[in-house]
Amino acid sequence: MTGLSVLIPVFNYDVRPLVRALLAQAPDWGGPLEIHCLDDGSHEEFRVKNRELAQVPGVLYRELGCNVGRAAIRNQLAAAARYKWLLLLDNDSRLPDTQFLARYAAAREQAPVLSGGTTYEMAPPPETALRLRWLYGRHREARPAAVRQQAPHGQLTLNNLLIQAELFRRLGLDENLTRYGHEDTKFGWYLRRAGVKVLHLDNPVLHDGLEPAPIFLQKTHDAVRNLVQLYQAEGLGADTKLLRAALRLKRWGLSEAVRTAFGLRREQVRRNLLSNRPSLRQLDALKLYWLLNELR
Repeated sequence: MTGLSVLIPVFNYDVRPLVRALLAQAPDWGGPLEIHCLDDGSHEEFRVKNRELAQVPGVLYRELGCNVGRAAIRNQLAAAARYKWLLLLDNDSRLPDTQFLARYAAAREQAPVLSGGTTYEMAPPPETALRLRWLYGRHREARPAAVRQQAPHGQLTLNNLLIQAELFRRLGLDENLTRYGHEDTKFGWYLRRAGVKVLHLDNPVLHDGLEPAPIFLQKTHDAVRNLVQLYQAEGLGADTKLLRAALRLKRWGLSEAVRTAFGLRREQVRRNLLSNRPSLRQLDALKLYWLLNELR
């Protein structure tokens, strides 16, 4: 029988409901299953809750003394896993129904890497601060498998990814990317370069932990910096829509004019993004402005 190791990095989140839901579906995998939860320097209030998992059969709960980041913690989780398949999940994921593991089990022999996708609640959150993250998720991240399969390596995300353990350990995640964002971009690039097939499935998890807009904007800014780091160090990311636009402006000699013009309305854009009717076009413009600043 083929075993599954579920890998969940934990940071300031009560992961117990997700673990319980996974354990309830464990028989549907059709083989042994273990769940690894590794806390990455959470506040004590969350550690106290999640420590209960250390007593649950089939769950291995551990804590790190300090935060090591999104790439390093996943590499550590993979190193401790025992089974052939790894399922990478974010701690703020929620399973959509009772057939989540069954769908992966039915498809696992079709490719060494399977990506299930992410979905969001249909209705916007009542809190104004959460509107931007929800809107971005609904319109930019919640894509059906047929759309993601058109660019299988470029549409890959580390959340809700089923992958053969040997392959993940061989490629690994870049621990030099200590800020938030684009670890999955680089990993997808490695998979494409190695000629590894990636299959996208309609097996999404629901993203349950929406960040307030100021935190989401900070993470987005960090991701832009990571994209520039990858591009300047390794030539990676030139095929992304954002970097293509920035490089085109530089070739045309327009980057400084665009950067200056946007700088005059930067605060107006920020007010919009923090409002209850944020615009993704405004967010795109802000990201381009940040990127042009990084490329100067």
